[in-house]
Amino acid sequence: MSVGGYYGRLLHIWLSGQTATATLLPLERELLADFVGGVGLGAYLLWRFCPPGVDPLAPEAPLCVVLSPLLGTPLTTTAKFSVVCKSPLTGRINDGLSSSRFALAARRLGVDAVVIQGALARLSILHLDDVIARCRVEDGRALAGKTPAEVTAALAGAERRSVAAIGIAGERGVRYATISNDGRHAGRGGAGAVMGSKRLKAITVRGGQSPGIADRARVTQRARSLAAASVGASTEKYRVLGTAANLETFDRLRILPVRNFQDVSIGRAKARRLAPEGLAQAGAHVRESCAGCTIGCDHRYGGARIEYETQFALGPLIGVDDPKTLIAAARACDDLGLDTISAGGSLAFAMECAARGLVDWPLAFGDDPGPWLSRIARREGAGDLLAEGTRLAARAIGQGSDRFACHVKGLELPGYEPRAMQTMALGLAVAARGADHNRSGAYQADLKAGVDRYRADVERAPLRVIDTEDHAALYDSLILCKFLRGAIAEPWGEGAELLEMVTGIARDGGTLRAAIRRIIATRHLFNLREGWTLAEDTLPPRFTEEPLGDGARLSRRDLDAMVAGYHAARGHDARGHMPELLQRELGLMRWLER
Repeated sequence: MSVGGYYGRLLHIWLSGQTATATLLPLERELLADFVGGVGLGAYLLWRFCPPGVDPLAPEAPLCVVLSPLLGTPLTTTAKFSVVCKSPLTGRINDGLSSSRFALAARRLGVDAVVIQGALARLSILHLDDVIARCRVEDGRALAGKTPAEVTAALAGAERRSVAAIGIAGERGVRYATISNDGRHAGRGGAGAVMGSKRLKAITVRGGQSPGIADRARVTQRARSLAAASVGASTEKYRVLGTAANLETFDRLRILPVRNFQDVSIGRAKARRLAPEGLAQAGAHVRESCAGCTIGCDHRYGGARIEYETQFALGPLIGVDDPKTLIAAARACDDLGLDTISAGGSLAFAMECAARGLVDWPLAFGDDPGPWLSRIARREGAGDLLAEGTRLAARAIGQGSDRFACHVKGLELPGYEPRAMQTMALGLAVAARGADHNRSGAYQADLKAGVDRYRADVERAPLRVIDTEDHAALYDSLILCKFLRGAIAEPWGEGAELLEMVTGIARDGGTLRAAIRRIIATRHLFNLREGWTLAEDTLPPRFTEEPLGDGARLSRRDLDAMVAGYHAARGHDARGHMPELLQRELGLMRWLER
């Protein structure tokens, strides 16, 4: 059996003045097997290249573009890449995923990852090529202020390059700026600000390499069966309506965050207006697919991609119930390069501050967010403070505003009410990236039959959260779309099988589980190195001191007990630190002590 899947090298780029120095560095095959790819390999590379304690926006701070061994195969949903950096919003590890043709083009560079450090003298474009001598920098000042779509149109050209770009928010260092490609985004945590701090408006890629496939016949056969399963009943909701269908359901279940998490329902009529049917009346509906995907869950209304998190953050969270206003706000975030969740969360916090008389800004719940999104992206007036994110804005405003600043570790909360979903409350509190629904799918446990989501299950919640974290890290390292989870019966065994048929490296489900535990431990060790303490694994006072209107409440004592149980189940000590013995058991010392 021939060996494939990995190239065994990374492309390191050092930016200085107006030049890029490109170097190929080896990646041992054992290392690649131990960290799989995607966010897993990215966690290791961040540990290796990020100077301890560095400012996330300093030249030395790395921006890592990390690929997967399954990328470029016929397997559905694998056309994704990971962006890993130290977050300027949280100061902790940040990893985002994006589906696109950019991922497929980056795969042809002939490397498993690209690590970019340094900074240029002026706004520029970085052109990457599989011939190292052709990697170069081009003056990008003419593209200043352009939208990512405009940048892509200007740069793709006759050379057929794939482009990842930032909007003006990334140029201005908004701490939740995104990196965009093909209308998709590496959205959370501010990777766009890191890219902007290096004065990169865009990165283009072009190459002709291929790592090969160890057993092409098996991969082809498995690709057919997985594609067939991906269009079955388990993904029907995503194909027909997309995740925007969740809003009406969440409103009915009273778990929909409203007006900065002050309420849990906007009422049936308003929820129906913002549901897919109402959105379709407000803007032409088009269903699309990501590159190399058979599911087709990408639903666009009026030219904007609307999924649940965007819908919640730019709708009920800020008091907006007009679908046209919501669609326009989503489109503005795409053009400006803003993470919709953090943008909505920051505005919701500001609106409550204004309602309480803590600031004299002219904004209120229900206002059109469009002008304020522009102010944030350009750092104009009060938008300059809101561009810092909710945590830093609360510190500046003071007056007790931190009590309703809805973030974890500096990352604004996604669209799940923790007082009414108390396993999710734990998942949000302990997530390494900050408040996160993609790295901890604990909401799945809360919504299962027989689970009392209004009760903190101190004994079982930690293991439920760990299970969802492990599965999320598995999919994000392979990289496979999480919407495939209903089409894959046994993810550990099937994941190991996919890796073996692509890479030729023999492993079983147990070996893969060990790799995922190693990856999650590396994330935690990075955060520890960068100053994490157990006090960060919590929720704002709003959620433990203010009951909901129906009486639902989350006890601080129960939350603390669940957090303690989580760290104990992960093998950490009472401070959340990782004993050296555990690090050795996970096989970390050989890689992280270099």
